[in-house]
Amino acid sequence: MSRMLVPTVVMAVLAGGLLVVGFLRGSGEHVAGLKEGGLMTLQVLPLLVFAFIAAGMVQTLVPGEAIARWLGSESGFRGIWLGTLAGALIPGGPYVSFPVAAGLLRAGAGIGTLVAFLAAWSLVSVSRLPMEVGLLGWRFTGVRLACTFFFPPLAGWLAQVLFRSFKVPAG
Repeated sequence: MSRMLVPTVVMAVLAGGLLVVGFLRGSGEHVAGLKEGGLMTLQVLPLLVFAFIAAGMVQTLVPGEAIARWLGSESGFRGIWLGTLAGALIPGGPYVSFPVAAGLLRAGAGIGTLVAFLAAWSLVSVSRLPMEVGLLGWRFTGVRLACTFFFPPLAGWLAQVLFRSFKVPAG
């Protein structure tokens, strides 16, 4: 069974339920919702396609030995710091970072590296800094970064120590 089946069914039930609610309200909200959803799909689809291509290419082009040496469980803190750096620098939202993380996981990256990667993408994300500085100011951004900067490598290290035997699920 595909790992995407359950989330797909949940989203289908949620979308179907909301569509029914919109229809039952009787003021055409279901049509407006479908149009809005279609526009979002057209905006996000190119990004999704390229993110999945990039994730597949990482798995195919980067030799497994290189991934294991630089990002695997045996890479130690070096791999965790590289994962932190990559996560902080990767642009885009979850449609970019999660496919790349999945590709790296399947290619042999360690659990600590990937936890650090996703934590840095979530907490540091250099690509979001201009928006944060613009809306919240340099001082706030500096305080937030100072308070969150060491969490990604710490989270990666904890994952590496606590879940050393983690293996990629089949399917």
